[in-house]
Amino acid sequence: MKRLLLVLLFGTLAVTAYTFCKSWSLPDFPDSPQYSDGKFRNALPKPAMGLRAGAELWWTFLFNRPKGTVPTAPIPVQALDRAALDAAPDRSLFRLGHSTLLLKLRGQYWLTDPVFSERASPVQWMGPARFHAPPISIEDLPPIAGVILSHNHYDHLDHAAVMQLAGKTARFIAPLGVGDQLIAWGVDAAKVEQLDWWQSTEANGLRLTATPGQHFSGRGLGDSDRSLWASWVIQDDDFRIFFSGDTGYFDGFKAIGGKYGPFDLTMIETGAYDKRWAFVHMQPEQTLQAHLDLRGKWLLPIHNGTFDLALHEWQQPFERITALAAARNVAVATPIMGEALDMQAPHAGSRWWEQVQR
Repeated sequence: MKRLLLVLLFGTLAVTAYTFCKSWSLPDFPDSPQYSDGKFRNALPKPAMGLRAGAELWWTFLFNRPKGTVPTAPIPVQALDRAALDAAPDRSLFRLGHSTLLLKLRGQYWLTDPVFSERASPVQWMGPARFHAPPISIEDLPPIAGVILSHNHYDHLDHAAVMQLAGKTARFIAPLGVGDQLIAWGVDAAKVEQLDWWQSTEANGLRLTATPGQHFSGRGLGDSDRSLWASWVIQDDDFRIFFSGDTGYFDGFKAIGGKYGPFDLTMIETGAYDKRWAFVHMQPEQTLQAHLDLRGKWLLPIHNGTFDLALHEWQQPFERITALAAARNVAVATPIMGEALDMQAPHAGSRWWEQVQR
């Protein structure tokens, strides 16, 4: 009975996502080198998993999940307010959870992949739930100069958050097709800018460049790969940071590092990985190699510590990446959620995950 109920719930979720995606027009992008036969493509074709392997994976997710993928006690969060943000020096960073980062640059604030909802899901009554509350609410955030989006998956593009941010955000900068989705939701089209890989825009003294990734997109059954995914290079004069979004390891990191590196800080996904989907999510060893390819000085591991999206223990990404980095003398920052990080002179942070009860 339990299994039948879960199947029905996930069937409802799939139908909901399909209906949600069909409610907006899916544009074409024939001028993009990444677009072919109605879909965006990676430089390399995605390996096929096979029907049986895919079914076995879904069965594991639904009915046979290992222990330890969710913390059994609250994780530490440093609450933020407007006064703390305003008092922070320029070029400060605050990790709000998963891949949501608040950046202070040139006295203004920028958000990456803002997700503030309780669940990374098309509905809020089921799906991966947060391990922790955001360190600050959207209502308490200062005016936002820009939101930078990497792709349209639910753990990176939160409809409720976008609608709350729309009135206090000057610009939304997104890959091709993701901006169309925002406009369909009601975001003012004048605020939305869409870029293809290697295209750049100037904003408030910053230069933002959409760079390649190796991933996929879609929010339901009807929009698979109809919008682009991207990583981002953010330049403030000679200060440079890199935001990976979601990606598997590929030779694009060397190309980005050669063209825009070295980077003062790289913010690279390190979580929700598995060898069965390594093409679209890196193992920690690959995260470290990507950082080296980019010629990064400090590494900030992201895409972890907030949602249960894989089959590994929730704290494993922190343990693996810090051990790997120590062996290669790579500087890694692991701030507590909400803790200020000076991007010009980062600190390593504490091993806070070790204090959470298992």
